[in-house]
Amino acid sequence: MSRSDQDDLVFKALADSRRRAILDLLKDAPRTTGELCEHFEKTLDRCTVMQHLKVLEKAELVLSRKEGRTRWNHLNAAPIQDIHARWISSYATHAVKLLSKLKRDLEGD
Repeated sequence: MSRSDQDDLVFKALADSRRRAILDLLKDAPRTTGELCEHFEKTLDRCTVMQHLKVLEKAELVLSRKEGRTRWNHLNAAPIQDIHARWISSYATHAVKLLSKLKRDLEGD
């Protein structure tokens, strides 16, 4: 899979607020699929949570491991770091330079 295709999968996965909520839950510690389903039981059924996990796994944002009948889901932040390095940091650097120049201009330095 090309880098562009992988980036598309990551952006697609991050586009949904429920998938971002799943990633937020996994930031602190791995969780079982059952725990994730329990967290969303008032808003999403188990099948929908599983579909969201599948999208996150395809984007390699979630890595899963089976232990007996229990499936553990782990956050993999590497694809997000790759997106940051490729897209965000270069724009942020440029924006900081512009803001610094604006500050200097406004202060008359």
